[in-house]
Amino acid sequence: MNKAELIEAVGKAVCSKKEAVAAVEAVLNAIKATLKKGGNVTLVGFGTFKVAKRKARTGRNPRTGASIKILAKNVPIFKAGSALKSAVK
Repeated sequence: MNKAELIEAVGKAVCSKKEAVAAVEAVLNAIKATLKKGGNVTLVGFGTFKVAKRKARTGRNPRTGASIKILAKNVPIFKAGSALKSAVK
């Protein structure tokens, strides 16, 4: 499912397509803003969005084989909740 399909599903369930676009955008923007501040977003039964710090490390350029330095950075992580895990089984 992509973003357009999600918007269509929300529109069928609740409202018009224009309102569905606004609702999906609002949810995604709220998640992004919270993660940018370093917070967590927990949707009970679905999962948790977090920010993790990835350490600096040494990698290898696959084309040349030369060692390169990969800088430390923050990355978003999603951990599925128990209800989501059991629904996928």
